[in-house]
Amino acid sequence: MVPPTVVPVSASSDLQVAPDSAAQAGAAQAVVSRRSLSPSRASDFQQCPLLYRFRTVDKLPEPPSAAAVRGTLVHSALEHLFDLPAAQRTPEAAEGLLPGRWEQLRVDEPDVTALFEESSPEEAEWLASAAALVRTWFTLEDPTRLEPAEREMRIETELASGLLLRGIIDRVDVAPNGMVRVVDYKTGRSPGEGFEGKALFQMRFYALAVWRLKGVVPALLQLVYLGDGVVLRLQPTEEDLLATERKLEALSAAIEKARESGDWRPRRSKLCGWCAHQALCPEFGGTPPPLPVPLSGPLSGPLSGPAS
Repeated sequence: MVPPTVVPVSASSDLQVAPDSAAQAGAAQAVVSRRSLSPSRASDFQQCPLLYRFRTVDKLPEPPSAAAVRGTLVHSALEHLFDLPAAQRTPEAAEGLLPGRWEQLRVDEPDVTALFEESSPEEAEWLASAAALVRTWFTLEDPTRLEPAEREMRIETELASGLLLRGIIDRVDVAPNGMVRVVDYKTGRSPGEGFEGKALFQMRFYALAVWRLKGVVPALLQLVYLGDGVVLRLQPTEEDLLATERKLEALSAAIEKARESGDWRPRRSKLCGWCAHQALCPEFGGTPPPLPVPLSGPLSGPLSGPAS
């Protein structure tokens, strides 16, 4: 079987500004909606429709967090480890990649430089915590026996309804018999028993995208939690993925309804404590900014944009 291929992704966004209309509207930002979903945006809407609006419609900036940037750094090190010959993929080699990948991340995303003073004890402690996560990975998988078909694979596929699915898959392995394994790294801890649904939903999303793109259901979905060394595995079926497709269509319809009505309701939960937008949230006495001015309804057909 030919492994899932990368679909080129443009630098355009989910909601694009129309320059002429924006100029006419003055301070109002004119946007046109595009019917597309990524795992992160689907999760945002399920967690809190107002959070989805802040991130996807208003595109409000969020300060980088040390934990999130550490996750990006560890992902980068594990991705580039496979550039080395198999015999050289050692824990020491992986840890040795971290300083260079951190310097590159500082260049690519200058906002992260505000997290630490360069060469400070806090930065050194943070890098050591990233190294510990990398070492944990070596207790769960043996990179000398792996040759990924894809790493950090951007994938896009359009459903029959016109809904575009897109995302970035950490790793795709293809066995000699053609069986596909989809792997995702998580630098946090695994969910408690009975709370795996959100994480497995993301993996089913990826499996559905691969199935619709290549016509093959992945044999195994694997979530690798580096925070506590737990691996979750799921063998999806066509029935699982059809149910996921129906759920995504329903989510897309709910998002479109909110977009048309302007009713993006907050949903209070324990996750609110991590939200960067409490000052604008009615649940905390805030007022959301005015909505951008929509230009038209949802577009259909082949779409492109950055994966989340």
